[in-house]
Amino acid sequence: MSALKSARSVALSTLIRVLCSGSYSNISFNNSLREAKLTQADQNLATRIVYGTIQEKIYLEYQLHDLLKTELKEDYLWPLLLLSAYQILFMDSIPARAVLNEANKLAKEYGKRHSAGFKIVNGILRALLRRGPILPNEKDKTLYLSVKESTPKWLVQYLISHWGEDRTAAILASINKPSKNTVRVSGLADYNSVKEELSNLGFLPADSQIASDELVLAHGGIFKTALFKQGRLTIQDEAASLAVSAFAFNGNEEVLDACSAPGGKTVQIAEKLKQGHVTALDIHENKLRLVKENASRMHVASKVIVKPLDARKADQEFKKEQFNKILVDAPCSGLGLIRRKPEIRYTKTLNDLTKLQQIQLNILDHVSSLISQGGELVYSTCTISQEEDEDVVKAFLKRHDEYELQPFTAGKLKAPKGMLKILPDSYGSDGFFIAKFKLRG
Repeated sequence: MSALKSARSVALSTLIRVLCSGSYSNISFNNSLREAKLTQADQNLATRIVYGTIQEKIYLEYQLHDLLKTELKEDYLWPLLLLSAYQILFMDSIPARAVLNEANKLAKEYGKRHSAGFKIVNGILRALLRRGPILPNEKDKTLYLSVKESTPKWLVQYLISHWGEDRTAAILASINKPSKNTVRVSGLADYNSVKEELSNLGFLPADSQIASDELVLAHGGIFKTALFKQGRLTIQDEAASLAVSAFAFNGNEEVLDACSAPGGKTVQIAEKLKQGHVTALDIHENKLRLVKENASRMHVASKVIVKPLDARKADQEFKKEQFNKILVDAPCSGLGLIRRKPEIRYTKTLNDLTKLQQIQLNILDHVSSLISQGGELVYSTCTISQEEDEDVVKAFLKRHDEYELQPFTAGKLKAPKGMLKILPDSYGSDGFFIAKFKLRG
């Protein structure tokens, strides 16, 4: 088996599971990689094909739709056509003849005995090469942007209704760019020393535009370094790190992280505490293992208490006014993460936004009595929808008039009205939302 075929076989087996069975791309891909034992170069090729095909799925489907002249009766054929079209249209370094040759081999490998799949694949891909890429008429802005940026029409319409056509085009273009490689330097390590060591290792670190403790690296692979293994830095998006920096710590607080797994923000809180503790909740006990592992690697395990608990039952478990600070990094639609998790755009619906809003409000309701006088409550999401962000804040304040929004500074950004929304095109980070509340004095 050739190296290229091996990489494409991994990509195809992953995409069959993702597109035909609804599997998570990261889990399926990691399982396929473990089984295949590819070289680093082949892993890179398979990674590009898998995530690129998922990211550009609507665009690719539009290119292939009119070329289909027969029903595809075998599950592997559509994923194979998509990943092959992706290589033809987006990977100029691979000759078209190589794409066709490997696609034919995979069709014979995955197809049933006496299958004509390789003839179908060959014919459609050759027709695509002759015709070239196409786009809808730009007069229909929603359809045009949906195809061009491979985003469902409902989401394009949603973005246009909130930010207009020009800003929507910028947001959608940004989410199809590669994610930045960002790391957060531990609060227990020296920022400048870590930065210097990263430079010596060839990562070419640059200061984040928005976070005071984040560095943007020229490439990935940081988890293999001693710096990562020693817990002097961790992989964390620069926008996500701002939620914890919105608090004003004195170092001896008792803190509740109501939705903690996998523990990035829990660890970040623990680094701020000299005498206090952070209690980390998650509804899934197995996910709390990740919290403990992260806390141990980052040398803050003694500051972290983990507890398997649905945050909506927190007021049954803890005493009133037990915590000085509470973080609710709520479960959400994840629309701010589309750049790094491209399948989110295909699995979420407008209805999900209002369903999640109720969960988010319930969590806030049930932790609101646990804040002590003078304490702080921070609500954050990795989404950009109004329903899960500003509307949740408005509804919470309506239910709890004992709270009010509090202005804050998070990293290098200021939120004078107590709310901060970062769109994906603003700084090339994840989309993120933060609101900070305090009890009325």
